[in-house]
Amino acid sequence: MDERDRRHLRRCVELAEEALSAGDEPFGSVLVDGAGTVRAEDRNRVAGGDRTRHPEFELARRSTTLLTPDERAAATVYTSGEHCAMCAAAHAWVGLGRIVYASSTAQLATWNHEMGRPPGPVRPMPVSEVAPGVRVEGPDPDLAPRVRELIERFHRGS
Repeated sequence: MDERDRRHLRRCVELAEEALSAGDEPFGSVLVDGAGTVRAEDRNRVAGGDRTRHPEFELARRSTTLLTPDERAAATVYTSGEHCAMCAAAHAWVGLGRIVYASSTAQLATWNHEMGRPPGPVRPMPVSEVAPGVRVEGPDPDLAPRVRELIERFHRGS
């Protein structure tokens, strides 16, 4: 992970903050092509009731119209939180390249447990268990605490 990666991860955390400000779960993601150009970004949008509106899933869908198969393979998805199983599968099915995340699935599961939150409907698994061919990097030790703070604020309702 280099400074360019961290710059994109910081943007993901900003998007997560935007999601929280909009009353949604704090997650954000950025799709960057192989040349380093940001091609798309999104934030969580599950508050409306559609629990599949994760930014990683949306970027996987959008990548199929924005990028050729070769460009998708060279692209990177940056995200505030490691992809859930649904998003990891979508990422692999469309042939996207690496994933770089600020906080891991294991961290999120631990934080939710520490906050007394019940487990979600899908078992938390690292991307490598769902999509073993996808290269992943993370968590970022500097940004993970910021993500935890956002998660805590979301659960407190602030």
